[in-house]
Amino acid sequence: MQNGFSDAVMGAVRGRFAHVDSCPFEGRRVFFENAGGALTLNSVVETSAKFAAIPDNQGRANGASRALVEIIDLAKADMALMMNAPQGQFFVGESGTELLFRLIMNACLARKGQGQVLSSSLEHPASRSAAARWAGEAELHHVVIAHDDAAGTIEAAAYAEAVTEDTVVATIVHTSPVTGMGVDVGAVSRAIRAKAPDCLIIVDGIQHAAHGAIDLAAYDVDGYVISPYKMFSRHGFGLAWMSEALERVAHNALDGGPALNWEMGTRDTGAYATLSDVCGYLEWLGGEVSGKSDRRERIIAAGEAIHGQEKALTDAMIDGVGNLAGLREMERVTILGGPDNDAREGLVSLVVEGVPSVEVVERLNAAGIRTHLRKADHYSGNILTPLGLDGCVRVSLCHYNSVQDVSQFLAVMKEIAE
Repeated sequence: MQNGFSDAVMGAVRGRFAHVDSCPFEGRRVFFENAGGALTLNSVVETSAKFAAIPDNQGRANGASRALVEIIDLAKADMALMMNAPQGQFFVGESGTELLFRLIMNACLARKGQGQVLSSSLEHPASRSAAARWAGEAELHHVVIAHDDAAGTIEAAAYAEAVTEDTVVATIVHTSPVTGMGVDVGAVSRAIRAKAPDCLIIVDGIQHAAHGAIDLAAYDVDGYVISPYKMFSRHGFGLAWMSEALERVAHNALDGGPALNWEMGTRDTGAYATLSDVCGYLEWLGGEVSGKSDRRERIIAAGEAIHGQEKALTDAMIDGVGNLAGLREMERVTILGGPDNDAREGLVSLVVEGVPSVEVVERLNAAGIRTHLRKADHYSGNILTPLGLDGCVRVSLCHYNSVQDVSQFLAVMKEIAE
């Protein structure tokens, strides 16, 4: 398999994740539901258990409390390194969706009555719904740019055509969780700032985070949100980064408290600590594939290797493995975004002519292959309805998936598609 991991690296990678080839409830299975939540690092499992047993809180006059604060500070420094954020701040909240709503809400209210909010129809409702609601509350005009239905993504040129001098808030999805296609965030940001340099730009990075490097300094945006359970950590919290411009806007805070504090109440130190586990894993992987010693260089190398491994897997899924035909050769299979799309990030969504997508998912699951049904509902209707589809099968991979996983999938799809 070209551009993928060596057998040695593949084995080491899979050994670092929990339940990599079996479900604790259903037994052996191939996990192609990574967009719904990636596998969890074994180190994250251990860290979560360790901190769940600690009774102390931050901000107390004792050694345990001071240690917890140091662990949180280290996690924030690790995130700044991992995402290349030389300024601004990181904080955690209830979920990625909740944090997107909060950042977008405060950005809109800070620019009340001053112009327009710019979004795209490619976005997950977490950002689209927040922009729609808070644009209305803040007396701003909400403009939704149409994405390219055929390609399953949106180009910077589409933003350039829609942005105006009075665009005060803009939202971008880094990767679509339905089509799997990425967006050039840096190019979009440049297109926006060319006409509206002070626009507050907020990015939904939830789907992208597990599939390649993040470089906030290069993007020139004001907010970036991920859901750590989709990046090898665990459920129960989201992570947001804010620029210095965004962190200073008015927001909910306790009277008399620190002016730039965005966290509400005491946070889980263990949640922060698992972020250091994720950073450490990427540093390890980058060292394995590159031999680099610098921490940031290792993280960059890991992102490149992850992208290469996932491209090799999706190419194998589309073009075939050994004597197994790929999806491209299955006449009744249609791939959303087309089979040849350089924007693809570890995800293939498809439909089978004559077989309802819900049935395809059920048959794959019965054969031990976990995928997911996306319906034309409030989550995915923005993508599926323009294509005339009531649903699709989302097959989402991650770098720890193997070519053998793809082979098992194609063997079952051959039967379904015939």
